[in-house]
Amino acid sequence: MNFANLTTEKRNSASANIDKVSTLEMLKIINDEDKKVAVAVEKTLPQIALAVDLIAKKISSGGRLFYIGAGTSGRLGVLDASECPPTFGVNSEMVQGIIAGGNYALTNAVEGAEDDKNLAIENLREKNFTAKDILVGIAASGRTPYVIAAVDYAKKIGAATLGVSCVENSSLDEIVDIAITPVTGAEVITGSTRMKAGTATKMVLNMLTTGAMIRLGKVYGNLMVDVHATNEKLRDRAKRIVIAATGCDEVTAVDALKKFDGRAKLAVDFLLNKN
Repeated sequence: MNFANLTTEKRNSASANIDKVSTLEMLKIINDEDKKVAVAVEKTLPQIALAVDLIAKKISSGGRLFYIGAGTSGRLGVLDASECPPTFGVNSEMVQGIIAGGNYALTNAVEGAEDDKNLAIENLREKNFTAKDILVGIAASGRTPYVIAAVDYAKKIGAATLGVSCVENSSLDEIVDIAITPVTGAEVITGSTRMKAGTATKMVLNMLTTGAMIRLGKVYGNLMVDVHATNEKLRDRAKRIVIAATGCDEVTAVDALKKFDGRAKLAVDFLLNKN
């Protein structure tokens, strides 16, 4: 492959002299490029919508959502998955992130892991990945061997597959059931896909899980009624959620939360149906 032809590897003319301008000018260049990310993601909303409905359907049928990627892509998948239990009160098995190189790779570069096809299959088998589950392959370049191999394996056993990349007409796009491809263009620092491509990827992953959880009834209005209140801030949030959802006073909200061990959804349901 000629990597220089990948959109994410091209040089950005807008930042060609970024090392020679003032700090404020440097940051303006970065900010101007970042503004393009939301527009790129907006163009993929139809595909994201299809993906959200598919994820919700799979989870409703007992399946699990898996993200898989290498480097920044893998870290973003793990990040999004790890936020689902406290935010939506789901168990940690429902949404999982797999990164090439394992947990060590979350904070360290693991050389060669992204090129290891066999490792991808091993990692999925370790998670007992089945046809009931759904796999989201994440690769800014759309060609990471580790990710491609994972998607190929998932398809081989009959699982649904999604792809998130930032390069048009990529290898990943061609093999997944639904391709989500926000084309963010050349990076401010050539090839540094932790920047615009990483931002776009995080936005997409946030939409996938948030949208699916809304479809699964984990949100009341725009309130996270299934929040897992494990610290003072979240306990206070749970109280405010109960008040906002029911119109009760603070004392009533606190009493209801105590009755249901801090579970806001049960407290809301109790107060709304008490009479």
